[in-house]
Parts: sequence; C-alpha cells; structure tokens
Amino acid sequence: MGKKVSIIIPVYNEEGNIPLLVSQLNSLKKVIPQEDMEIIFIDDGSDDKTFEVLKSLREKGEDIVIIRFKRNFGQTSAIAAGLEYAKGDIVITMDGDLQNDPQDIPFLISQLEEGYDVVSGWRKERKDSFWSRKLPSYLANLLISWYTGVKLHDYGCTLKAYRRDLVKDLTLYGELHRFIPALMSWKGARIKEVPVRHHPRKSGKSKYGLRRIVNVILDLLTVKFLLASSKGPMQIFGRVGLLFILGGFFCGLLTVIMKLTRGIDMTGNPLLYLTIFLIIMSLQIISIGLLGEINMRIYNESCHRKIYTIQEIIK
Repeated sequence: MGKKVSIIIPVYNEEGNIPLLVSQLNSLKKVIPQEDMEIIFIDDGSDDKTFEVLKSLREKGEDIVIIRFKRNFGQTSAIAAGLEYAKGDIVITMDGDLQNDPQDIPFLISQLEEGYDVVSGWRKERKDSFWSRKLPSYLANLLISWYTGVKLHDYGCTLKAYRRDLVKDLTLYGELHRFIPALMSWKGARIKEVPVRHHPRKSGKSKYGLRRIVNVILDLLTVKFLLASSKGPMQIFGRVGLLFILGGFFCGLLTVIMKLTRGIDMTGNPLLYLTIFLIIMSLQIISIGLLGEINMRIYNESCHRKIYTIQEIIK
C-alpha cells in the first residue's frame, strides 16, 4: 500500500471487548504491513479495568499506543486526541465495542485510493434496538442531511476513513465528531458513503441514549453556522442587519405618508415604534457581526486550546 494507516479507537469501560478487538486488528496485518499500521487506543476515563487490559496487552508485545485521559471527556475529545497524535497518511476512526468490523477497513482505504477524501461507513443492517437507537438515528440523519446539505444515511457511524492532511487541524468540541464529513465539505472534500458490517454488542453497555439528542441538535446549529460563516460572521449578521434597516426605513416612510395624507398622529402610530425597534435591532445585529469578526480573528491567531487532559501516553 505504501501509506501509513492510523486507527483511532476511543474506549470507555470496554474491558471485555478489547482483547478480541486487538486480535481482529492484528488480522489486518495480512493486507496492511505492521510497519504501516498504527493502532491508537484512547481510554476516555474508564472506571473499570480498560486501562489495565490495554497496558497488559502492550506489555505482552502488542504494538498499540495508549492515550489515557484523566477523566471522561466524551467521544469527540477522544477522537480529537487521536487525530492530534496520529502519524498516518490515512486515519481510520472506529468504536471499541466490537460492533464495527475491522475487516471493513481495507475497503474504506481502497475507496480513499480511488480519489475520495472522506469515506463514511453506513450501518445498513444495524444490529440495535429499533425504538431507542435506529428510529431516533434515522430521523437525526434526515435532519442533519437536510440542514447541512451533506447527504449521508448514517452520520452516527464512527467507522470512517480520512486523509490526514484534511483533518489534522480540525477543531472539535461538543458532539462535533459525528459532523466531520459536513465540516470537511466546505474544504472541498470528496465524500463517499459505503455500507459496512455491524454486529450486536456482546459485552459492556452502550454509552448512547436519547438524552444526547439535545446536544446533537445544538451542535447541528453550530455546524450550520460554521458552514455558512466560513467567509466571516459579518457576511451573515450584516445581511440580517441590513434587512432590519430596510424594514425600519419602510415602516418610517409609511408613518410619514400616513401623517401627511391622513393626518394620523405619528406618536400614536404603532408603525413609529416598529421603526424604532427595527433600527435598534439592526444596530445590535451588525454589532454582533463585528464582534464575531473580531473573535474569529483572535481565535485564529491564538494557540489551540485542548479540550481534554491526558494522564499518560504509552507508546
């Protein structure tokens, strides 16, 4: 293949799944030479024996990198840490619960080699509960695809392949890891979605639930703003402010015309107060746009602040 592959696996309380997962990943060495494959586990503050299991496997000779967080920061932070420390030309992300199949990784890589920049897995035959997992996911994917304009069947599938040069400087927080394809779209990335295998969970408990829907919706609004404001906040807020100014001018003009033609008292005309309201709102919205421009410039020129704290790295 010639290119180094980094496989990033966030884990949280997955002590029962890790040995078999490492064994499955080792089977990939038949198609990916060992020297070209880097396996990075991010222990996201597990409170079971996940870290001990990983460390034991490392001591027995398994070629894995272990990044251990001081506490549970969430999957987005774990993926962000993996992206920062990955050295491969190609980056694969996958879950550590054995529901993603490592045997799909060579196929994802082959799609990148055809010229795509992001290859996203689609759990077409998903082995999860319909009411608590599949139905909410289906509705969420419809909403995200419509709202971002990047149409995928399965945004929530962690099994994805990326060209590292596109994602190495990506800033992630909240639940933004699931929106990486949408974030990559404004960079001009070529995105392809392919069906992948999905297995029932055999050990441990799912860390996902309906309570995360609110966070996903709020982060969706953030993603939409980031996609729309890639040329600058002022271009968004400024346009809205100009619309309010035009509305205020129109209402003010009507107020004057009604005074001149019908003798309606301006101070008792509701349109006068609407005029004042629209003008004040326009000034506030334009000011927000200016502040947004200043904040964006400061952010772009400042040092990157990590959204996680690492306790130790074993490599």
